[in-house]
Amino acid sequence: MIIAVDGPTASGKGTIAKALAAHFGLPHLDTGLLYRAVGRQVQLAGGNPDDLDAALAACDFPEALLDDEALRSEEVGGYASRVSVHPGVRRALYERQRAVALQPGGAVLDGRDIGTVIAPEAGVKLFVTASVAERARRRWLEMTGRGIMVDLAIIEADIAARDERDTSRADAPLMAAPGAVLLDTTTLGRGEAIAAAIAAVEARRA
Repeated sequence: MIIAVDGPTASGKGTIAKALAAHFGLPHLDTGLLYRAVGRQVQLAGGNPDDLDAALAACDFPEALLDDEALRSEEVGGYASRVSVHPGVRRALYERQRAVALQPGGAVLDGRDIGTVIAPEAGVKLFVTASVAERARRRWLEMTGRGIMVDLAIIEADIAARDERDTSRADAPLMAAPGAVLLDTTTLGRGEAIAAAIAAVEARRA
């Protein structure tokens, strides 16, 4: 069983995908982490994420980079959003993601183009979303909880800018896949969102 979980940043898709993988006993891949690694590699090299050559060179990042704590930072998230605009970067990471999706028994993958590009044959597709204001609030709470002081308005502006880049890019734009179950988590707590996702998967399997 392949479960595709798509959605914008800070919508809760990663949390939901991990919970689904644990519940159904499936491997999980956070595909956004691959793009963050590319963005981080560009950053470490002092490159420009908007430059195609720099972004493509960064696709050959060392596996150890996936464990870098900096990948979760807002700055690297911005780099990831910018390198993901390049079709060449998306092609370079495509096979890596397909291999996970097509392994025996299936897997849970979360990202922005899983149900539309990476695994359009997925048996279950979810599109997880929430309002920009709520997503910014969650990210702000997460960051301040780690002792990182940042202005909520800045986070909200950054999330809105990422949404614009992700939905307007020519190659694999962020959108709900045909037949995807829409899950709006704006007013849902963590447990409620996970329960709703599990119920949606169970309904599709039935």
